Amino acid sequence: MKERYYALDVFRGATVCLMILVNNPGSWSHIYSPLEHAPWHGLTPTDLVFPFFLFAVGNALSFVMPKLQAAGDAAFWKKIIKRTALIFLIGLFLNWFPFFKWDNNVLVFKSWVDGKNPESGVRILGVLQRIALCYFFASILIYYLKPQKAFYAGLIFLLLYWLLCIVGNPADPYSLKGWFGTAIDKSILGVAHLYKGEGVPFDPEGLASTMPAIVQVIFGYLVGDYIQKKGKSFEMLSGLFVAGVAMLVTGFCWDMVFPINKKIWTSSFTIYTTGLAIITIATMIYLIEFKNVKGFLTKFFDVFGKNPLFVFALSAFLPKSFALIRLEEGVNPWNWLYKKLFIHIPGPPENGSLLYAVCVITFMWAVCYWLDKKKIYIKV
Repeated sequence: MKERYYALDVFRGATVCLMILVNNPGSWSHIYSPLEHAPWHGLTPTDLVFPFFLFAVGNALSFVMPKLQAAGDAAFWKKIIKRTALIFLIGLFLNWFPFFKWDNNVLVFKSWVDGKNPESGVRILGVLQRIALCYFFASILIYYLKPQKAFYAGLIFLLLYWLLCIVGNPADPYSLKGWFGTAIDKSILGVAHLYKGEGVPFDPEGLASTMPAIVQVIFGYLVGDYIQKKGKSFEMLSGLFVAGVAMLVTGFCWDMVFPINKKIWTSSFTIYTTGLAIITIATMIYLIEFKNVKGFLTKFFDVFGKNPLFVFALSAFLPKSFALIRLEEGVNPWNWLYKKLFIHIPGPPENGSLLYAVCVITFMWAVCYWLDKKKIYIKV
């Protein structure tokens, strides 16, 4: 019988909690620098959240995969296709939702492609869509190649992605305008359906950069599989710390020639953040499983981990819904607390923006806590 690892639940919940925190400031103009993404090359604490979540997806997959393998090919394909489709479509739904927007004080329908501006439309990709694609391809590789060959396949993916970056634009392979992946996204998805937040059509969850992100899930699976096979022992723990440090050093060295960059999800970024994730999990296992350090904080994060995808989707759904209800200019039921109270808190404006994000986290925790108490677990 497999041992339960509460530390992995806490890790997953903490990651979801941080995802909600960084996505819900009171104002995007007033954010403390650790809660912002790196402008391009480099790394901030916020840049760790998404790769840590993909790593956690791999961890969870390591507990499920034996059941899928025992059930056979038909059950495996039914499971992963259904789950991939649901997660991807929920992400696409949230991109389009609430289907209407304010335009000169008039509610107008959000067309798939804007009739007035053919380069504007509904974004196809996003965080949930990347999770879906990474889960899908990582599951297939692990199911058919088994752990050892899946590891080698992951390494090939990372090296191949590096090569594609160089070949795609030898003169300027790692810049916003020079990165090869945007041309692929434009040709397959169309300019209208790409993210425009960088000032030009560029999707940080694009198709090409999904390749190294898939490897993040594979590495998460391998670590989860290793933990289960070794059991709760100091041999397992020391192995994790050694692997984590080795990946940190490798990622740091690779950064010298292939910069660590979340927005194009470079291979060095995958390796480096995986190293940090392994060390974080090893530390949590030591404290929670070996030293039995449990309390309010572990319970707080664990509750988020019980309904991770649901609460993340809810944290995007509610602001979009309430944005349609105008109480006054620039104020709706969702941001009312910030606009009327927290924006006036003394000190830097980042204080009020952060406090509002903490309130959103508290509300989402209350929802998760209630669901947990009622034993309601919304699985996708």
